[in-house]
Amino acid sequence: MNIQMYVSKKNFDVQKAERFFKERRISVQVMDLKKHKLGEREVQVMARAGGLQNLIDREDKKVKEHPACYYNQDGLLMAAILETPWLLKSPIIRSGNKVTVGYAPETWEAWIKE
Repeated sequence: MNIQMYVSKKNFDVQKAERFFKERRISVQVMDLKKHKLGEREVQVMARAGGLQNLIDREDKKVKEHPACYYNQDGLLMAAILETPWLLKSPIIRSGNKVTVGYAPETWEAWIKE
């Protein structure tokens, strides 16, 4: 099982996700969004989890100061995410074409059982 965890900041959900996979001895490739530039295809796969609009962390104070927080056109939002990936919620967990945004242990359990 190949798991990638996209993280823009170390929050409580990120810590819980790390613990979830560690307890099950599943190795996780952590992608720090401050260092890792996302490709358009990666963002499109993530967007399938609930739409491009839902990927933006609109609760974060720093993100609220960025104009992309208020974009409602997917084209503009895609460009902003590719340029500034720290706008995304954390964690985003990916296994192949399956993606979750935030802490979703029930979904991850289902992935493990497959």
